[in-house]
Amino acid sequence: MPHDAPATQPVPTITGFSNVPDFAKGLVRDLRIRWAMEETGRPYRTELFDAMAERPEGYRQWQPFGQVPAFDDGTVRMFESGAILLYLGDRDERLLPSDPQMRWQAVSWLIAALNSIEPALMQIVSMDVFHAGKDWARAARAAAAGLAGQRLASLSNALGDREWLAGTFSVADIAMIGVLRNVQHTDMLDAFPALAAYRARGEARPAFAKALADQIAGFADHAENTENENA
Repeated sequence: MPHDAPATQPVPTITGFSNVPDFAKGLVRDLRIRWAMEETGRPYRTELFDAMAERPEGYRQWQPFGQVPAFDDGTVRMFESGAILLYLGDRDERLLPSDPQMRWQAVSWLIAALNSIEPALMQIVSMDVFHAGKDWARAARAAAAGLAGQRLASLSNALGDREWLAGTFSVADIAMIGVLRNVQHTDMLDAFPALAAYRARGEARPAFAKALADQIAGFADHAENTENENA
């Protein structure tokens, strides 16, 4: 949903989807960028595309793969949620601490979320959602779950009893909690109480709640507009 901002300031644009299957609602990665913006109180606007349709002409010059999110704040145009989070963190200590050790720890964990944890969890999503019911998927899921469990165990051990990954809340936590939410349709985190509590802490932040509500409202607006057009 669009946010209000002073007319003298460029309002960043975040791209997202206006409609997705039910299982993806609240999981599309523009949520991570919305969350970061809400944490710092920065206004933004959204440009929403039909996930099932071709992207508008020229969009692939901005986002070569046609995915979301992409970001434009009037200074830079960029894509990939991790890169956008780092860009935003570089401009606000509330997202990325200035202390060198904490800062680079946060950067390391953000990259770990996207490189070490998310691919393993997305294998589970692929088996459960996109290949559900296929014989080969049922057989392959056990192996995928084993790898995912190993990665989650390593993450849980590293987190320990800390509240956040790099000392203070940061873009690392936005990325990691976003990744952990991919398997919310499973009971995988039940075996890792520290991770379940960590995810819950992130989801309890007002900025997350606002970002999620706005993303969901965008889907509802699309459904209402489509219903009106077909009436």
